[in-house]
Amino acid sequence: MTLQQLKYVIEIVNCGSINEAAKRLFLAQPSLSNAVKELETELGIELFIRTPKGMILSTDGAEFLGYARQIVEQTELMEQRYLNKKPSRQLCSISTQHYAFAVNAFVNLVRRSGGDEYQFTLRETRTHEIIEDVGGFRSEVGILYMNQFNRKVLEKLLREHRLEFHPLFTAKPHVFISATNPLSHRACVTLEDLKDCPYLSFEQGEYNSFYFSEEILSTVFHKKAIYVSDRATLFNLLIGLDGYTISTGIVSSDLNGENIIPIPLQVEEEIQVGWISHRQTRLSYPAQAYLSELKAVITEYGLSLFE
Repeated sequence: MTLQQLKYVIEIVNCGSINEAAKRLFLAQPSLSNAVKELETELGIELFIRTPKGMILSTDGAEFLGYARQIVEQTELMEQRYLNKKPSRQLCSISTQHYAFAVNAFVNLVRRSGGDEYQFTLRETRTHEIIEDVGGFRSEVGILYMNQFNRKVLEKLLREHRLEFHPLFTAKPHVFISATNPLSHRACVTLEDLKDCPYLSFEQGEYNSFYFSEEILSTVFHKKAIYVSDRATLFNLLIGLDGYTISTGIVSSDLNGENIIPIPLQVEEEIQVGWISHRQTRLSYPAQAYLSELKAVITEYGLSLFE
């Protein structure tokens, strides 16, 4: 087993495809495949399951990946310390529901990375895809919420993907509305106050179940409802149509300006936001740094981190 073989496995996982990994490594695809097969033979385990859609990490492969990342990272630290070697390209991939604080933390991560080269990925995507991304090692960290309504369904799905949920904070529900909305002067609002306003939410594709909704109270009927796929569009519609959406109450004026404001929603509900990771792998240093930035951003907004 060589350090190069460990790097091959990591690159295949990062790319999600052996063909793409071969291109990035400047290798012929058969050469990379043979290197992996030789490693599997030496270890006596199957690292990848070959499918028509590509190579998927096996259970043994997921455990091996965690060790491989640790060894490669520690080796690079030693080379930087004793051989004055230039740090390698930083890699980090995050999947998240549509949260401004998650983007804030990502911005801070990139700004403070200090690397000459990096490849960071931020996916604002659907709930089920976040779970699939982390379960399939396309992302190291996923960010989503749970509450009393969706918890059992999501926890079952996380167990099936061998994922763990780590609570970050608990928030009271707020609505986001335009600063020019007639309700913007209110200290709080009720669903009755909002009944004539268009309700905006993020569509969930083929997994369009109430349990995968990014917004709580997903079973409540709205006579005016609009589904969107990205946060910029949702915010534009909040302004243009005097609509509303339901979220944590954290909105970034730095990234989104002063046009969107949060107002407490009078309901007996709570939102617990957390991050998910694969239980069989250790997070890379960039992923750990992202979580530190995430926690710092959350506390800046005055919320208490979950102990």
